[in-house]
Amino acid sequence: MFELAAICLLFTLATSLFRAIKGPTIFDRAQAVNTAGTIAVLLIAVYGFLSGRPDFLDLAIVYGLLNIVGTIAILKFFRFGDLGDDGNSYTRGETDE
Repeated sequence: MFELAAICLLFTLATSLFRAIKGPTIFDRAQAVNTAGTIAVLLIAVYGFLSGRPDFLDLAIVYGLLNIVGTIAILKFFRFGDLGDDGNSYTRGETDE
């Protein structure tokens, strides 16, 4: 049963990576990469169960957290063009007048 789930997850991962390459906009591509990361977390968890190594679940959780942080960083970069910019106009020397 879990082997079938792993095969289905691999197929879903392939379609998600295809969307990441062919996505019409950058936000579609970012969403596809985030989905691929989530599927990778599921694959790590299923592989850990199939191999009898429950410590792979810890690795899957860490990878999931890195996926969230990476997605936020990518979207912030595409919105502001700089990861160090906080989006506040006062940091760029502009004033309210």
